[in-house]
Amino acid sequence: MPIAPDALPARLAAEPLRPAYLIAGAEQLLVLEAADAVRAAAREQGCSEREVFEVDARGFDWNAFAAQVGAPSLFSARRLLELHLPTGKPGKEGAALVEEFCANPPPDVTLLVLAGAWSRQHGGKWSEAISRIGHMVEVREVRVHELPQWLERRLRTRGLRADAGAVQPLAERVQGNLL
Repeated sequence: MPIAPDALPARLAAEPLRPAYLIAGAEQLLVLEAADAVRAAAREQGCSEREVFEVDARGFDWNAFAAQVGAPSLFSARRLLELHLPTGKPGKEGAALVEEFCANPPPDVTLLVLAGAWSRQHGGKWSEAISRIGHMVEVREVRVHELPQWLERRLRTRGLRADAGAVQPLAERVQGNLL
């Protein structure tokens, strides 16, 4: 079951790092913040090496990714491998590799998958495999009518208080992108 982005930092603080995480959603700011929380927890728990793989429309070398998963680390005891899927779909070969990773995760590797817009059609056996051994964070869009309350909560978590008269003009300036 997916967890909310707000709940992720508490989960990361309360448990050892899981072998895999999937963070997906169209709200880029919240996806980046959730990914930063995983990265920070990984650093705290000994992952001092990080490698990023960008899957793009021109093609992706899944063999290079598979080789990195199986290769021992040269500089640290644990590694964080990030797989960025802008479309939210790894394709047949990528899905098979993620499932294979999840079936037998190396003890020194944590996989962080970041995906763009997410719906049921994006998921599959590969995302279910990640959920079994790790966490899936589904980032939902902040709707226009939710924005004032969202901004107020966000300010409060950062130690600031604002009344509705201050929050409403802020909400009106956001044009569909929290970044």
